Amino acid sequence: MERDNQTFNPEFILMGIFSYTPTHIFLFSLVLGIFTMALLANTLMVLLIYLDPRLHTPMYFLLSQLSLMDLMLICTTVPKMAHSYLSGRKSISVAGCEAQIFFYVSLFGAECFLLAVMAYDRYVAICYPLQYPSLMNWKLCGLMAASTWILGAFDGIVDVAATLSFSYCGSREIAQFFCDVPALLHLSCTDTSTFETLIFICCVVMLLLPLSLIIVSYTRVIISVIRMSSGEGRHKAFTTCTSHLIVVGMYYGAAMFIYMRPTSNRSATQDKTVSAFYTILTPMLNPLIYSLRNKDVAKAFK
Repeated sequence: MERDNQTFNPEFILMGIFSYTPTHIFLFSLVLGIFTMALLANTLMVLLIYLDPRLHTPMYFLLSQLSLMDLMLICTTVPKMAHSYLSGRKSISVAGCEAQIFFYVSLFGAECFLLAVMAYDRYVAICYPLQYPSLMNWKLCGLMAASTWILGAFDGIVDVAATLSFSYCGSREIAQFFCDVPALLHLSCTDTSTFETLIFICCVVMLLLPLSLIIVSYTRVIISVIRMSSGEGRHKAFTTCTSHLIVVGMYYGAAMFIYMRPTSNRSATQDKTVSAFYTILTPMLNPLIYSLRNKDVAKAFK
């Protein structure tokens, strides 16, 4: 009976990141503003790319997938956080926690692979422009995009099945504003060392391998751009690649900080801050970075 009470307690408690002081009320309002802007910006990007024939290319199709993932990611965490803060009810059911973990981890993994696919697309477009239509045809582009979603979903299923199979003793308070895997591991009264090793291996596969592909692709791209004789072509290539590299730097930097540190070195405050950065702020910045630095998107918007 005691084990049943420990393991099948119907709710967790999300501690959140805001209190009810004037400063935190302002920060909460700022988060709602960021959420609204991210919602509008990513929805607009998806619609523009779908509706404007000039944007019907593999590069913009992949960009629409990134915007769709960002849209779903920010909707996975912020609405529940806002509801908890405004209502004062910080509890979340086990099913709700499972759903958050699945969607969050799946989208996180899918974006990792998608950013690598986008880097490969730019590599082929700049280094092999004449062969680009055959090397990056629509069938291959669709297959690679679908693969990013499938691989991300697979990782989400594994994490949900493993994390919530543990027993949770005593406190059910999650030191986060959403159900995050590292935060849940702190609450478990069973040995999680094997699963932590599995998480590290998953991070190597889903972070370091795609990042290695991105680095190799852009190393080749930079070499090719430097060799270009056309100043206009060089500027256009650098503009497109710089936008992508800024997004990669923000996303991978924050993700590796969260998931590739030893458990003993973790700080709840640092984890909350960095998680808020790449689950709330990054989805808003991504469409702005691409649209402000991209003439084709700006023309489609006008």
